[in-house]
Amino acid sequence: MDSTLACLAAWMPRQRWYAAKGRPPSLRLLSWWDLTVDPDDPAVAPGGARIRTFLVADEGSLPAVLYQIPVVERATETVDADPDHIIGSPAPGTTFIDGPFDPAYAGALLRLIARGGTARGPQTTAIGRAAAVGNAPTEATARVISGEQSNTSLIYEGVGTPVICKVYRQLHAGLNPDIELQEALARAGSPHVPRPIGSIEGTWPDLATAHGSVRGSLAFAQEYLPGVDDAWRVALLAAAKGEDFRDSARALGTATAHVHVALSQCFPTRKPTAADRDATAATWERRFAIAMAEVPEISGQRDAATAVYRRALEVPWPPLQRIHGDYHLGQVLHSPDRGWVVVDFEGEPLRPMAERTQPDFALRDVAGMLRSFDYVAGSLRLDHPERSADAVRAWALDARAAFVEGYAATSGNGLDPRHPLLAALELDKAVYEAIYEARNRPTWVAIPLRAISRLVERPAPVA
Repeated sequence: MDSTLACLAAWMPRQRWYAAKGRPPSLRLLSWWDLTVDPDDPAVAPGGARIRTFLVADEGSLPAVLYQIPVVERATETVDADPDHIIGSPAPGTTFIDGPFDPAYAGALLRLIARGGTARGPQTTAIGRAAAVGNAPTEATARVISGEQSNTSLIYEGVGTPVICKVYRQLHAGLNPDIELQEALARAGSPHVPRPIGSIEGTWPDLATAHGSVRGSLAFAQEYLPGVDDAWRVALLAAAKGEDFRDSARALGTATAHVHVALSQCFPTRKPTAADRDATAATWERRFAIAMAEVPEISGQRDAATAVYRRALEVPWPPLQRIHGDYHLGQVLHSPDRGWVVVDFEGEPLRPMAERTQPDFALRDVAGMLRSFDYVAGSLRLDHPERSADAVRAWALDARAAFVEGYAATSGNGLDPRHPLLAALELDKAVYEAIYEARNRPTWVAIPLRAISRLVERPAPVA
């Protein structure tokens, strides 16, 4: 097994979903589970194949990160895979292929979800569960979506309902909110989420305590909407053409409010406590302090930002509820038949799962979408500096106002676009963006910096 770990350790740092960029893994094999191979499946020939999903802990991270790595093992002379998808050869004559890119794994994965059943390994099980509201094909041609950061998704097309199946690369104890929220919304009849097809739930040894086991989500399949664009592409194209986006933004606000109302009915809500206020204030202050260290340009705005946060702490807060948690234009699809459809309810991938499943401000999602409209305008200004900055900014202001208008009319809360809490949440999001851009895309840092200046110079009134 040492050769397997060595093979994985050399391959993992090149993958987009590997969290510890710039550092070699320190791996420990926790367990594995095996998918049954149908010897008559044409995808298995020639030469046969073994499908094993390794659960590997990277203990060089604090806390340790648990990865799910599906592998198809084939005889080297039979391998005809893209070199980018070959993991390596842990033993002479044997080659490991990254599972999602091998048709044998893709077919076995879909069958486990659609037909149900249990796959097993040492102290580990993987149970396929078909969703009551879905209808999955059992045979289809699969392809992998490129460019994903934290998961690997396969699209199945050819027979029956097109399906997209997300394989979670980083594993956490507990039901993934992507599954929990979308299945609840679908059962409630929401037209604003894809229909769930099914999932795989696993049990594996407890990484944290080395005693007992934990339960969590391994994969999730849902209806795939072919030929649709996400809201980012739709909005960016409209802004580039100078097209009025207000009706579309208003409809997006309406759809967002419908999702929030449905979530508040599907899951418990609660009133914010003094501890919630203290924790939120501490988070805002801590993030701004980090930003000042990494983006010194905002240091002179600390007092003004503190005033924005203080005003938010002085007004009544709405009930806390389950939310999307990582809401922006890229998380919404536009279907000609169904309008706006919301996807990817995992929450912020870097937050612990226990935090992502806690009730939060619905306004946090609103703030995230407002920031996304700003990013449309900001990216246009970067790519086309000859464009009128005033015209691009006016487009974003109109889209933001229409989104809030649609949201307020449907949610029934009479939301003021300059509500102190919304202003504070948007400011905190912009501060987070400034940190991210300074670390990863320095040429983009001007986008959140302009937002920070605007939000602290035009503070929201106390309601």
